[in-house]
Amino acid sequence: MSHLTPLLPLDEHNQKLQSNVHPTDWVNPTPDGTYNMVVIGGGTAGLVTAAGAAGLGAKVALIERSLLGGDCLNVGCVPSKAIIAAAKRAAQVRDAEDFGIHVPEGVSIDFAAAMERMRKLRSDISPHDSAQRFQELGIDVFLGQGKFTGAHTIDVNGTELTFKNATIATGARASAPPIDGLDTVDYLTNETLFSLTEIPRRFGIIGAGPIGVEMAQSFARLGSEVFLVESSDGILPREDPDAGAILRKSLERDGVNILCCGRDLKLQPGEGGGIRLTVKSDKGGYDETIDQLLVAVGRAPNVEGLGLEDVGIEYSKTGVTVNDKLQTTVKNIYAAGDICSNFKFTHAADFMARTVIGNALFLGRGKNSDLIIPWATYSEPEVAHVGVNPRTAQEEGLAIDTYTQEFSGMDRAILSGETEGFVKIHVRSGTDKIVGATIVGANAGDMIGEITLAMKHKIGLGKIKDTIHPYPTIGEAIRKVGDIYNRTRLTPRVKAAMTKWLKWTR
Repeated sequence: MSHLTPLLPLDEHNQKLQSNVHPTDWVNPTPDGTYNMVVIGGGTAGLVTAAGAAGLGAKVALIERSLLGGDCLNVGCVPSKAIIAAAKRAAQVRDAEDFGIHVPEGVSIDFAAAMERMRKLRSDISPHDSAQRFQELGIDVFLGQGKFTGAHTIDVNGTELTFKNATIATGARASAPPIDGLDTVDYLTNETLFSLTEIPRRFGIIGAGPIGVEMAQSFARLGSEVFLVESSDGILPREDPDAGAILRKSLERDGVNILCCGRDLKLQPGEGGGIRLTVKSDKGGYDETIDQLLVAVGRAPNVEGLGLEDVGIEYSKTGVTVNDKLQTTVKNIYAAGDICSNFKFTHAADFMARTVIGNALFLGRGKNSDLIIPWATYSEPEVAHVGVNPRTAQEEGLAIDTYTQEFSGMDRAILSGETEGFVKIHVRSGTDKIVGATIVGANAGDMIGEITLAMKHKIGLGKIKDTIHPYPTIGEAIRKVGDIYNRTRLTPRVKAAMTKWLKWTR
């Protein structure tokens, strides 16, 4: 069985992509001696582990059965952000009238051209993850299925490699949850969505997490009539409810039909073609016929065919079991990325890989639990998060104080017409120690880095208050939160003492 992800349509851009990330004429090298590190899986975690280890002088082998670059390059971050960028331009032209800009003939969208642009840019980026590049870094690149045959050996297409350490970085794949009738209809996942060349006229999306809301908004802006089925927990259920409420309004403004609560969801072939989608809810339910369906919920770890059982590596339906040093139950075999992480993000995989390099090759003591991992949803407005929010703080028994700056009070946001959103920062109660934050608004994904830096290096909210930010910027909202915190320190007793002093010095 071939594990090679089909690249459709097979145009010049996808041919270029394949020639980089899985060249059909690739000849696997002949192993020579023991490797310091064998990496199985060529997504972000695997590529960072392989390149980082080789750069430090290790002898490294990299094994990939499908496309180097993994989900991020091929069916995730890269193509989705290209589509989001096209959709944003369409919305800006549509809304230009609000800024006194008149577009005489309205917006005309060429979906096929937007998708071709995505494929071109993806192929332009692909040399960074190419087999040739990693070979030039001194890494032995093997294309094929890897299977552990012992604690220090792995087989690739009949060739045995010997290693001192190994890293499992095989990631995860789309896995649809049990939905009544799903097996009776054709549907898309993130692995097939970006092969579309015609826009669905009526597009159903199941799942209101990051992928679901990003694609719902983008396809609505590009011309689809979108029906987004949310769960009982609402839009972006892992986020602060205030963030979900703002994003819901934005989606509805863009024309997304939000089908509430996702109970008794049923799918079946439509009588005249298409897919019939029915949902029961407190509002009475919905019954829609759609042309295409995207299932944007559910992930399964890629553990099959690796021989994990044969060598005693424990795993479950959520992935490979690791300790805080990212060791599996076989101590010289590590794991990193989506195969073992609750945080299925490219940047999380990157830094887990760095932890593995230090621990496996240099007797390091890096802990996965020490990583402070932000994340962002690239909707409009963006939603970014790090650390705890009020719900998770309560679950952890952590007392917090929360300080919020609304963008409606920020001059730059007012002038840009982007007043929906806020910076909300949580500190340990009675202190200025930052334990979490949520930012909703333009470029929130960029802004959250400042909060993550402060948390990592234990910079309190009081010191952020004292840091000059340029005016007028959206980022200035973070400093203003510091000002709000500082005002809480001006207790009646302190103010009375200051008033007395000032009166005496007059």
